[in-house]
Amino acid sequence: RYVGVSNETPYGVMRFLAESDSRGLPRIQSIQNCYNLVSRKFEDGLDEIAIRENVGLLAYSPLAQGYLTGKYRDGALPEGSRKALFNRLQRYEGPGAENAINSYLDLASKYQVDPAQLAIKFCDKRDFTTATIIGATTMEQLKTCIGAFSLEWSEELESDIEELHLRQPSPCP
Repeated sequence: RYVGVSNETPYGVMRFLAESDSRGLPRIQSIQNCYNLVSRKFEDGLDEIAIRENVGLLAYSPLAQGYLTGKYRDGALPEGSRKALFNRLQRYEGPGAENAINSYLDLASKYQVDPAQLAIKFCDKRDFTTATIIGATTMEQLKTCIGAFSLEWSEELESDIEELHLRQPSPCP
């Protein structure tokens, strides 16, 4: 059997690992946490644990609940969207969120790539990511998501992403 945790902290993961080691129990294999361009809190300790302890990230919400697709840009509220249906996306509406999200949407435009594909491929390119969890409502969305894994990734693009991150790190924790 395999064991995984979700929404866990560095301390929690290390405690689980210590307990499993001391008791001869199966070790944690995965951490399912939110991770995306505007929510990089995983990099505050869990990234090192994931690599050193061989506990891979299952990155959920790589599209920041749709915000990184651009569909909510400039206050848009598409009919049938999660925000329209459930209005529970406040994590992506805090101080600095809109500016950060727009900067990544603009970056996708600069590189002439689909912003959803940029966001998904970003998660996929991290050394600590085992899997990027995607979700789609339509076949078109599914094709876009799957296509992200074929997106070419350059050092220049990586550098531009890091520059944006340094300007406004994780505004949507």
